[in-house]
Amino acid sequence: MASRKPVTLITGASAGIGAALAEEFSDHGHALALVARRAPELKALADRIEERGRMRPLVLAIDLTRRDAADRIGEALGEAGLEPQYLVNNAGFGLLGRAAERDRAEQLAMVDLNVRALTELSLRFVEALERQRGGILNVASIASFMPGPGMAVYHATKAYVLSFSEALHRELQPRGVRVTALCPGPVATEFQARAGIPEGYMPRILARSAQRVARDGYAGLMRGARIVVPGSGNRLVALLPRLLPRALMLAFMRSNLRKLPR
Repeated sequence: MASRKPVTLITGASAGIGAALAEEFSDHGHALALVARRAPELKALADRIEERGRMRPLVLAIDLTRRDAADRIGEALGEAGLEPQYLVNNAGFGLLGRAAERDRAEQLAMVDLNVRALTELSLRFVEALERQRGGILNVASIASFMPGPGMAVYHATKAYVLSFSEALHRELQPRGVRVTALCPGPVATEFQARAGIPEGYMPRILARSAQRVARDGYAGLMRGARIVVPGSGNRLVALLPRLLPRALMLAFMRSNLRKLPR
């Protein structure tokens, strides 16, 4: 076990923030293991990283909603003589629409990926992270800080990610394991299309690029930050729930319902 080489394990790495995080970690000299369902996209990302003169990542085309996903990841890393030094839980998706009107199975699948898979991976590799003096970067959202009528289940899953990450930050600190919650605002990625979010639904003033979010997330993890919210506008939004009464904040967020098609 002690002879295993350190690697940064990144889920949801096939596109968007996950791919940007892969490039950011690689640019800082980290060996990578990339996890996502889509093998062609993972291979293309591994090719790009290798073409930049970096170490070629290990590609693991695994569906994290499968109950044996964590076991398969652990086995693949072991066979390659690797163990996580850093774990980046980026895999997840959102759904726009009234919760009672959306497909229940699809929403429960979102809970399964955004919450269960993230939790299982975070806990599974703690001993390796401790040996390697590494850490966990959990990708949450500014949605973590407030209820979200129109994206109720998504906001709730990201609230869990933030709460869980903050608690782990304190629990694992004595073991030398850093835990950071990365809470970006709107980012122009495949997430919007998957969630069914139309153009102009999110305030453009809050938008950041995936590359900027990745840089901020990496820097925050390395300095041991508990929470990273990229962008001053997003930091203000994240602060509002602490300043406004809960009922007023909910009424403010409810205005998004008017944007939804009937």
